[in-house]
Amino acid sequence: MPKGTIILCYRKVIDANSIKAWEKMVLEDTFLEFKMQAQFYNQEKKYNTFSEILRNDPKAEKLHFLVSAAVTGYLQQLNETIPDVLNNLGKHFLKFENFRFEIINSDIRDITKHQVAINFFSKPLTWHDTIDNYLLVSDKSQTEKDILTSLFQLQPYLSIYSLSYE
Repeated sequence: MPKGTIILCYRKVIDANSIKAWEKMVLEDTFLEFKMQAQFYNQEKKYNTFSEILRNDPKAEKLHFLVSAAVTGYLQQLNETIPDVLNNLGKHFLKFENFRFEIINSDIRDITKHQVAINFFSKPLTWHDTIDNYLLVSDKSQTEKDILTSLFQLQPYLSIYSLSYE
């Protein structure tokens, strides 16, 4: 008996310690976009960090959205699949519908201080059961008699974003 419908959120943090090629490209392109977009909120070039710019011009909150344009092409490469989250068979299974980009920290002088996060929100899933720290879920859109399920372990930066009961 299903317990309800859930949407998961996976927060992928990307910084100078990220090692995958995809992550490095996201880091470099978002850093360049940040430097370019930040000029509008820092015309006198008084500030170097994202927090300084934000503290002195609250409208700089828009930088999250403005810099997110640099990641849209990279997200298309993922084919709607959330990275890093694998089922118990070691396969990517979790599809995302929406995302939210966030600048955590940055300094226009130093890419090693640039840190961003992409929050991926899954497509709705049917939550069937919890077994220890594993969730048993299925694609909400399935209509077959035999439902294909995925079993996966909860991990850091992955949480249940919303829950609804039928």
